[in-house]
Amino acid sequence: MNNCIFCKIIEGNIPSYKIFDDQDFYAFLSIGPHRPGHTLIIPKNHVDYFFDMDDNQIMKLMKLSRILSGAIKRAFNPKSGKVGILVAGLEINHAHLHLIPLNEHGDTNFTSARHDVSEKEFMDAQSKIISELKKK
Repeated sequence: MNNCIFCKIIEGNIPSYKIFDDQDFYAFLSIGPHRPGHTLIIPKNHVDYFFDMDDNQIMKLMKLSRILSGAIKRAFNPKSGKVGILVAGLEINHAHLHLIPLNEHGDTNFTSARHDVSEKEFMDAQSKIISELKKK
């Protein structure tokens, strides 16, 4: 889709802090993270709404989210010991899933998103998660 920001990220027309990339999905750090390590997973084919994906695609996405959440958990050691999963779908009309290291209940609140993250913070978070992915 021509003016979809996520499609532009997949095509490489908008830079991102890539965490994972295969033939079906692309994962990258959120530019408005709720916590360090907040990662988005998107299908490479444009689907407006999460639940418009077919069953097979949703199953693959959930399997990938399990792998990535393990790496995020090991990389950031959240206080709760958990990584939250969130499907909202209002911000961008391209199916996506959020993985957020959880320290407290408010970590999934969109009003807590940071917009002052430095490039170094993004690169550190990216490096930590990719390092943990390589260990498994």
